[in-house]
Amino acid sequence: MKIVVLDGLTLNPGDLSWSALEALGEVTVYDRTSPAELIERASDAPVLFTNKTIIDAAAIKALPQLKYIGVLATGYNVVDIEAARECGVVVTNIPAYSTYSVAQMVFSHILNITQHVDHYANEVRQRVWSSQADFSYTNTPLIELAEKKIGIVGLGHTGMATARIALGFGMEVCAFTSKEASSLPEGIQKATSIDELFQTCDVVSLHCPLTSETKELVNARRLSLMKKSAILINTGRGGLVNEADLAKALEQGDLAAAGLDVMVSEPPVAENPLLKLSNCYITPHIAWATKEARVRLMKQTVANLKAYLEGKTINNVVK
Repeated sequence: MKIVVLDGLTLNPGDLSWSALEALGEVTVYDRTSPAELIERASDAPVLFTNKTIIDAAAIKALPQLKYIGVLATGYNVVDIEAARECGVVVTNIPAYSTYSVAQMVFSHILNITQHVDHYANEVRQRVWSSQADFSYTNTPLIELAEKKIGIVGLGHTGMATARIALGFGMEVCAFTSKEASSLPEGIQKATSIDELFQTCDVVSLHCPLTSETKELVNARRLSLMKKSAILINTGRGGLVNEADLAKALEQGDLAAAGLDVMVSEPPVAENPLLKLSNCYITPHIAWATKEARVRLMKQTVANLKAYLEGKTINNVVK
């Protein structure tokens, strides 16, 4: 059986092994695949794996031998699920593999913004501290998180992990979630509305999927509700935020800062206004990419395909 990995470089830049997958068939791994290369590379493979390579309806219908698509991520919007259903193609994803890594990145951004760690490390490197008269040197405000209010939009695996870390810092946690208030763990309050969350929280962190309902949920109107001292964190999907509106709000001082690990266009175009703002901290979609998370991803990738081959499909997103 031929197995093609269309874009394996981000999952395995060389520090992992494909051997467990190779035990299940003849594996060909491409670092990345352009739209023009997709059909040729996938033409005789019943099994495809993709991370960001888009497999649309036209591609699925042009590949009659295709039986299985494994998405090397939790989100599966890169595959046309309706076309897969129509053609009898199984599509699986990898849920919850990066929960702890993403929650860790949320607080990496929060702590960098509140403590200015990179700024001060650079100041020391530039010998600024060495020229001071006092033992302690600051030239920015420093913010304690205890008793600050964090609003979490979406309380799935990652949202809940983020909430637990926040509670450990002594923060007040408020969540916008479909879960019943009575089912939430001690210390987590349910927001009465998403607008109330944006209006009252010192930090807002996005953990919901990107859907037609959540697209650009952070927009000019909602940003205008936030405290001028507030911080926005997005480790979910870039499309949750209207980037032009966010850039304007940050530039005008309508909120203090933003920490983003995801963008609408990845990589972002050089002209993106967020790239020039000193109060916008952007990391290149790496929250998921710790080695520990990628090891879990690889293991679940193999487990998903093995289960399918044994007739016990798991993590099938084609309902």
